[in-house]
Amino acid sequence: MSENLRREVSKLVDQEVAKILEQTDRDVARTVNRALGVSDGAPAFDTARWQARLGELLAAHHIPGAALAVLADGEIHELAAGVLHTGTGVTVTPDSVFQIGSVSKGYTAAMVVLLADAGKLDLDAPVADVLPDFAVADARATRTITPRQLLNHTSGIEGDYVNDTGRGDDCLARYIEGARTVGLTNPPGVTMSYSSTAYNVLGRIVEVVTGQTWDEALKELLLTPLGLEHTMTLPEEVLRFRAAMGHMGEPGEPPVPTPLWNMLPRSAGPYGGISATAADVARFARAFVDGGTAPDGTRVLPAAVVDAMLTREVEMPDQWFLGAHWGLGWGLFEWDGARGFGHDGSTFGQLAYLRAIPEKGLAIALLTNGGGAAPKVFETLCRELCAELAGVTMPGFAPATEPLAVETEPFLGSYKREGFLMTIADGDGDGGPGTLRLRYEGADGLAGTFDPLVWHLTPVSHTPAKTVFAGRRNEKDAWIPVVFYTLPDGSRYVHFGVRATAKSA
Repeated sequence: MSENLRREVSKLVDQEVAKILEQTDRDVARTVNRALGVSDGAPAFDTARWQARLGELLAAHHIPGAALAVLADGEIHELAAGVLHTGTGVTVTPDSVFQIGSVSKGYTAAMVVLLADAGKLDLDAPVADVLPDFAVADARATRTITPRQLLNHTSGIEGDYVNDTGRGDDCLARYIEGARTVGLTNPPGVTMSYSSTAYNVLGRIVEVVTGQTWDEALKELLLTPLGLEHTMTLPEEVLRFRAAMGHMGEPGEPPVPTPLWNMLPRSAGPYGGISATAADVARFARAFVDGGTAPDGTRVLPAAVVDAMLTREVEMPDQWFLGAHWGLGWGLFEWDGARGFGHDGSTFGQLAYLRAIPEKGLAIALLTNGGGAAPKVFETLCRELCAELAGVTMPGFAPATEPLAVETEPFLGSYKREGFLMTIADGDGDGGPGTLRLRYEGADGLAGTFDPLVWHLTPVSHTPAKTVFAGRRNEKDAWIPVVFYTLPDGSRYVHFGVRATAKSA
């Protein structure tokens, strides 16, 4: 070994040891302080006040029910309010189970990274090496896409392919067969575009590598080691618990129950099929907050897995929706210099939210059973909890405070991806200079399946590389980012809902 290489290795070892000692010091300090009844500087969690605040927000925003779990001062605090189903009036309790939607992707990612850490999978080799049956419509992409690109959402695979392949254990294998006609939003590796389809490919990789179904592997690799006894994937397992029913409705209006408890097929498992209590979601997040160790010091996740999943892999065109970067499974953000991770999830009528800031020992999991204003409730709770318990300010997102002059002509036109069409036009007459209208509707096989939706866009910022607008459908909605940008090859894209869509006309 050369002297230079020896020094670099020594430096890396020192850095890793420092991380371990820092985490150990924090854990020991918390344990000792709790035993002695001494505060570690963080304010005590006021259960009664936060319980009242949760109920107040649900009532104000017409959300039937929710469960909230907060990891703070080394403990998980559980709260619940409202009803599981407006038709039955059964109350939400902390042990109630909700659908967590795309938060499930963090669990699938953890299994894949665990298998890679164990030497059973190469994240940078082509997917086809481990999954010979894998193919998408683009032959070159089929040969080159890697598990890492699937994990960090740079594979370019169209993200919303849904295929009900039945309830059998072969549902994912059949899903992969059906995905051969799925196209690309963009060439692999050139931009980030959120893809649920990619996570089902990852789920099938887990099955092939482990020889188990995705559901079985989830239990063996994560749920049992982490003690997540209220986390499950199949309806017959959910029936053992108090389960939330989804509700649909516009913001500010009383929502109504969905016709079915779960309208997702079993094949949606890896990208959105997990149900859990809020406390179990917080426990899963705690494994990453605590560097892979359980509260008693037992290692439940290798430190290398935690570090890999929380390492910035990709800068997002949209810097606000789920964080400025993406890692291997998590959206990554930085608030007031404190780094954090998280994910949102939604199914038909249920919405889930997770945010965690490891260096502050904080994790927040909110699970709701409907209501169009759930994002506002979560934003309010997350901002208030972060400020009080971690001294961190959660940034807001809104149009520029001063009128911003933006030349809108380059953005006008149609943007199309498989199943969806966005049309960008000049804003309404009273929208002011530089405003736009975004019309969103189904296309191809989804044409006519839902009424077109319209967002009104107001400028936020502008640079030669990227122009950001804030969009909302009406004054009751929260602002969401809509980002126009250009790839190195000159092709124009819009980033909306964390998905990239190319300009088509």
